[in-house]
Amino acid sequence: MRPKEQPAGQLGRYGPVKIATFNINGVNTRLANLLEWLEAARPDVCCLQELKATDAQFPAAAIRALGYQAVWKGEHRWNGVAILARDAEPVVTRRTLPGEPGDAQSRYLEAAVGGVLIASLYLPNGNPQPGPKFDYKLAWMERLNAHAAALLDSGAPVVLAGDYNVVPTEADIYHSRSWKKDALLQPESRAAFARLLDQGWTDALRERFPEDPPPWTFWQYFRQAWERDAGLRIDHLLLSPAAAARLTDAGVDRTVRGRERASDHAPVWIELD
Repeated sequence: MRPKEQPAGQLGRYGPVKIATFNINGVNTRLANLLEWLEAARPDVCCLQELKATDAQFPAAAIRALGYQAVWKGEHRWNGVAILARDAEPVVTRRTLPGEPGDAQSRYLEAAVGGVLIASLYLPNGNPQPGPKFDYKLAWMERLNAHAAALLDSGAPVVLAGDYNVVPTEADIYHSRSWKKDALLQPESRAAFARLLDQGWTDALRERFPEDPPPWTFWQYFRQAWERDAGLRIDHLLLSPAAAARLTDAGVDRTVRGRERASDHAPVWIELD
């Protein structure tokens, strides 16, 4: 039997709130997989990254047919973020990360859903490094940290969900030797992520799985990474204290990565009481 629908503004009224993040790596290319997972997993809120579609190309009708309202910020060929809410209307609070008015890349979207402030973010990859792309990554992280501090000061329940393109520690990767020069593992990237956590944010997946290693969230398409389980953890849900106090569970729907024409990421989710 289909669970009772929840009115807008009453997220979680009929049970725990499930919030997910999923780098879809092309929302139209992977649409069938996305819809199949949404129907099976039924998250209350889902943050998407790497839409690789303009605003006009976003498949709003197909997503709405499953009961999800959506807000999104697209970009031709690259980037793009979205927030989907089941039987609720996301109220957009911010469409860009503050600190650099001239930054036109679609990497940050923030909305209120049922009393929780949720951000979908797609942090720059930063490769090759050193170079301009890595400099942009570090500057973007500093802007994120500054904005995150302001969100913490609000005292509201906040979830910063997305593809951070940062492997926080050596325990968050299957084997780091072949990745030593990658921007995802550089000391500067890790230090910026650690400063973010030090503000008072809780890494939900690490909180749920304190032992090493935690579940992977990404397996590259090359060198049979999926078949060898040669994964990384780069998709994170960071919780403000008000949200972390309500955390009851977290996990990775890793089987989604093994489907035909899958994204190289798997959905990551949390449940809040």
